[in-house]
Amino acid sequence: MPDPRFYEDLGPATLSELARLTGGQLLSSERADLAIRSVAPLARADADSIGFFSDKRYVADLKATKAGACFVTQAVAGDVPEGCAAVVVDRPQVAWAAAANRLHRARRFETGVQAVDPTARLEEGVLVSPGVVIGADVQIGRGTRIGPGVVIGPGVTIGRDCEISARAVIGFAMIGDRVRIYAGAVIGEAGFGATVSASGIIDLPQLGRVLLQDNVTLGANCCIDRGAYDDTVVGENTKIDNLVHIAHNVRIGRNCLLAAYTGISGSTIVGDGVSMGGQAGVADHLVIGDGARIGAAAGVMKNVPAGETWGGFPAQPIRQWLRETAWLARMAAGRKSGGVE
Repeated sequence: MPDPRFYEDLGPATLSELARLTGGQLLSSERADLAIRSVAPLARADADSIGFFSDKRYVADLKATKAGACFVTQAVAGDVPEGCAAVVVDRPQVAWAAAANRLHRARRFETGVQAVDPTARLEEGVLVSPGVVIGADVQIGRGTRIGPGVVIGPGVTIGRDCEISARAVIGFAMIGDRVRIYAGAVIGEAGFGATVSASGIIDLPQLGRVLLQDNVTLGANCCIDRGAYDDTVVGENTKIDNLVHIAHNVRIGRNCLLAAYTGISGSTIVGDGVSMGGQAGVADHLVIGDGARIGAAAGVMKNVPAGETWGGFPAQPIRQWLRETAWLARMAAGRKSGGVE
């Protein structure tokens, strides 16, 4: 179930209602009145949830799921385990998105209320600058300073002795103690999730959170997306430069250093003590091992073992990349001196 501090529960809905909503065929008519209360990934779903299957890489999750129901295509309907009702659709992910919008909704700012919602709880010593907007049920710890024009969405928690600089925007987030967030950073907006429907490309609901642990520093104009369903996490004492983008479901370990313009794609796991140079780019669903070092402007397309230094594009172990670069330079110089243009 998405965190109720950030998402409203609009359920339940019966399976027959969800089948009608999505244009699906419920294969088990005796399950038509089953009440579904949430959407969930197959690996996280329970008897009150509905999941979807559209990628053969996750067939093990389908076979082991505890979901009450699942959107599937006709081709794999027979692989749905006993106890999980199959709803056959042409595009399972599109159907799951429609069900998510029926069952859950992100909490919104109430219109026409005070800039600081009366339900917000601010401990002694919190300093709030002009132009700050604080949503319902926000909690802010002692000694935290909130700069001009900051917007803090409903349900957000911020620890003690934090520094939130001007015009930062924070939503769907839980933030530890002594965290610094510099001007213009955006935390908790929806991650980049889209799929193709019969009517064109649609956005996929993003139902997760952002967790920033103690002593994290975020540079100006950073963007950290909330999880698609699970959380985006930045570990203790990690320091992030200006203009860094961290996509949904990324998990960054402790004591990492990320230089400006670094971009980490969705669901990548970064270990403890990792360093990334400026403009480093990391593809999705990778693992960067503890203590690894990624050179500036490197393009990481596969897993990086712990303790190794990689550079280049596509990134590879640094010595190999340097040898190849030197060889290319020699070949280019030889061709030029030989008169070949």
